[in-house]
Amino acid sequence: MPVDRATKQAWLIWSTAVAVYVAALFHRTSLGVAGLEAGDRFSVGPAALGTFTVLQIGLYALMQIPTGLLVDRFGPRRVLTAAALLMGAGQTLFALADSYPLGLAARAVLGVGDAMTWISVLRLAAAHFPPRRYAVVMTLSAALGGAGNLVATVPLTLLLQHAGWTATFLVAGVATAAYAGVVAWRVREVPEGVPQPVAEPVPLRAVGTRVAAAWREPSTRLGFWVHFTSMFTPALLSLLWGFPYLVEAQGMSWPAASAVLSTLVLVAVVAGPVMGAVISRHPVWRMPIVAGYLALAVVCWAVLLGWPGGVLPAPALYALFGVLALGNPVSGVAFALVRDYNPLHRVSTATGVANVGGFAAITVTALVVGVLLDVVEPVLTAPQSYRVAFLSVAVVLLLGVWRTVVWWRRARGAVLAALERGEAVPVEVRRRRWDVLADA
Repeated sequence: MPVDRATKQAWLIWSTAVAVYVAALFHRTSLGVAGLEAGDRFSVGPAALGTFTVLQIGLYALMQIPTGLLVDRFGPRRVLTAAALLMGAGQTLFALADSYPLGLAARAVLGVGDAMTWISVLRLAAAHFPPRRYAVVMTLSAALGGAGNLVATVPLTLLLQHAGWTATFLVAGVATAAYAGVVAWRVREVPEGVPQPVAEPVPLRAVGTRVAAAWREPSTRLGFWVHFTSMFTPALLSLLWGFPYLVEAQGMSWPAASAVLSTLVLVAVVAGPVMGAVISRHPVWRMPIVAGYLALAVVCWAVLLGWPGGVLPAPALYALFGVLALGNPVSGVAFALVRDYNPLHRVSTATGVANVGGFAAITVTALVVGVLLDVVEPVLTAPQSYRVAFLSVAVVLLLGVWRTVVWWRRARGAVLAALERGEAVPVEVRRRRWDVLADA
């Protein structure tokens, strides 16, 4: 039974858990400003450098559905504890790695640990907070996670320049592994007085059935494409290619490029709680907000790719990166859709399915951008090279916009059909002219 109020213990447990997510965002995005130094350290080019992110984020995406099953089976406390240990071990290994294969292994371990954090935090939020608070707590969690991303911009750049690669990443790795003890001590799956849920192992043959059932729900499919389209471009820039683009194509210094990247974080941190409050009070606004953001994102990429000469004024870069940063809080709509339209026993699995969306897009584009840069850099200037490589980002963005529109109409059709049958729905919608052809 859902709780009816948020207690002091709930906030304490949530804050302990969300600190792991903060660490995950730091570790995930640390290569964003360390990418050029990583290229020198491991003596690799853009395509091989992109493989770090492809491997890490690819494993993250592949782990989302297994993570949902692990949380259902073992509880979020154990999964978060394991996540902190894995991230700490991965970053420690990355600090000491002196060869490309060892660096890849380190990012793989880190990616698996990172993949186990977000769904665990969401499960704790669902257990300890009333349903009306869920959207606010979810977006607040994402916004605070941005603090880890923020540390991975200007502060990390300065640390790398003064303390060096090994010391910086070694301290981060050891501290994260040590925090696992705090998680095991402070986090509890359910509030006091609430019976511990009985863990039911899911047979391997039933996993596919559960995933398929979640995928057949139109709002899960819509959540997948909302997440795919809204979060991948700001994440791609902050994870890997934003910093090299600003330094090599835009001619910025390292501190100046880090400052522009920090815009991605600061805007998301400020906008996240606001977005949570808005979609919580006015759930009918969720998809119009997504549509507005996607229209702005298309315009931003058209400016980045079409600017004469390819080198933009610094104020324009700040503005464009700031608008694209809104994709992170907007992507939270995906999880609200999943929670509203799936039965409780399937929410974790459906959340994992939706969460795959954005990270699948990042995995593909991070690799393609690196490969294209390897091909065109010998014959084109840096601004022209990045313009060609970033065309792949525009293609993936337009694909996501198309599929989001398709599944928005289909999800609306399913809701309208349910209303006509006299069934209760979480968010009522009015029939529009363009709903006529929607698949019910």
